Amino acid sequence: MAKSSGFSRARLGRLSDAMRGFVERGEVPGILTLLCRNDEVHVDTCGVLDFGTRTPVQRDSLFRIASMTKPVTAVAALCLVEEAKLRLDDPIDKWLPELAEPRVLRRIDAQIDDTVAAERAITLRDLLTFRLGSGMLLGPTELVPIQRALASAGIDLGPESPVLEPNTWIERFGKLPLMHQPGEQWMYHTGSLVLSVLISRVAGMSFESFLQERIFGPLGMNETSFEVPETKRARLMTPYQLEDASGGLIRYATRTEPMFPAGATGLISTADDFFAFGRMLLRYGRFGGERILARPTVEAMTTDQLTLAQKAASPFFPDYWGTHGWGFGVSIVTARDNVASVPGRFGWDGAFGTTWYSDPTEDLVAILMTQRYANPLASKINADFLTLAYQAIDD
Repeated sequence: MAKSSGFSRARLGRLSDAMRGFVERGEVPGILTLLCRNDEVHVDTCGVLDFGTRTPVQRDSLFRIASMTKPVTAVAALCLVEEAKLRLDDPIDKWLPELAEPRVLRRIDAQIDDTVAAERAITLRDLLTFRLGSGMLLGPTELVPIQRALASAGIDLGPESPVLEPNTWIERFGKLPLMHQPGEQWMYHTGSLVLSVLISRVAGMSFESFLQERIFGPLGMNETSFEVPETKRARLMTPYQLEDASGGLIRYATRTEPMFPAGATGLISTADDFFAFGRMLLRYGRFGGERILARPTVEAMTTDQLTLAQKAASPFFPDYWGTHGWGFGVSIVTARDNVASVPGRFGWDGAFGTTWYSDPTEDLVAILMTQRYANPLASKINADFLTLAYQAIDD
């Protein structure tokens, strides 16, 4: 039987029209979408990089990918696992003595000196699965003492990289108690920041140099970095956010370049660069003539690592754990409840509106790039993009 071409051209038009609608209504400045199925790549752009300059979005435009950095960091850590320089269940305090013998809050709302000893050490597996015992607290938590202590120490858990130097960051983080016992529950974000420091120390080089040597160089991701040189800044989309009063968009106030190359949030990339990364994982670690990870490693990375008890103890987006799990640095669909929810689909999103998922069942890579600060799991743009990507499948 002849292989399908991948997509229906007419149905791809629905995707294009819908994305243009978001731009024309002023909900985002511009959008780039990239789909690949059965080796057929479809790229579409609309809108502008900045409302002031009116520079159009192009295929090589640059975007802050925020939490889409997390899967890249997980792959870097797994490279070291494959070399037996790290083991998933070994304590990490050999490399990060700042986290040796951690203390744990008696309750999440306890004073930061009201602690007990951790029942066990933090492991690499804890970092990769976000079960180290610290992370973002969702909901109205500004009065919780640990949140105030983290903010005071400069331990930022937002969408941008911390301004601290990595060794200073880990030292300050290690002086504060964990919110929960290691392994007890899933808490978003912080594991990837700790991984940034761990990978650097184990590899004996800066985190960004390791990413370049082991991932970006072999995959040809020449546009992906933590900093944008002046010669490329005209290609970087300006980030925006909703203005509460009018519902219109205002510029998101970004920081100057941080000293911390953060493995949780820090990368800037293009759709084609991240396509190479997503395609590599879809091909179980191989891209062209390069092998980044072995097939069994990718299979472990993209398998749900959370127990039912851990999910039950882990507040997140409403009903999320009923249809999703978490592997090593990636979200995984576990149940089919809508058009785009194919079990086994894996990937993640970014707080500035970016989305990437790879689907082994459909041989699909789907990437959305824009720059509007919002929760992507609650975004109509991201949800419509995935629905329209899947309805365009031609068999």
